[in-house]
Amino acid sequence: MNKHFALTLLLATSFATPVFAAGAADQISVFDPYVRMAPPGAKTTGAFMVIKNAGDKDTQLVSANAQAANVTELHNHINDNGVMRMRQVKEIAVPAKGEAVLKPGGYHVMLIDMKAPLKEGDHVVIKLGFGDGSSKEVHASVTKSNIGMSAPMDHSNMKH
Repeated sequence: MNKHFALTLLLATSFATPVFAAGAADQISVFDPYVRMAPPGAKTTGAFMVIKNAGDKDTQLVSANAQAANVTELHNHINDNGVMRMRQVKEIAVPAKGEAVLKPGGYHVMLIDMKAPLKEGDHVVIKLGFGDGSSKEVHASVTKSNIGMSAPMDHSNMKH
């Protein structure tokens, strides 16, 4: 009897889990996701997209994970006395009924220590994590796009 009860409880819990995982990600839509193809030999690149929040509450993008890279971080560019520098950030705000634009020269997802070179047309799956613990998977196409390329950046303070 105890084994039957335990099995029933385990099954009921496993079916209920997705209900508890609902949250901010349910209100999030992602548009135009892409990963910039890295130059030959480069082990780092960026992912860009528009994240729209249809919800009534502000949320934050707090993490990203791409299986194509050993390290995935949220970054921003800042102008430090005329020198563009890249910095890791803890979160990217996605306002209620608004959007966060991840683009070259601004906020972006950094893919560091790529596991293999990416080719144009490949797809990279990126799991976006939000402040309430919910998440959303994005399929980003790899492109040679140089749209929005900014001035050379100082990578001296990056830890990778």
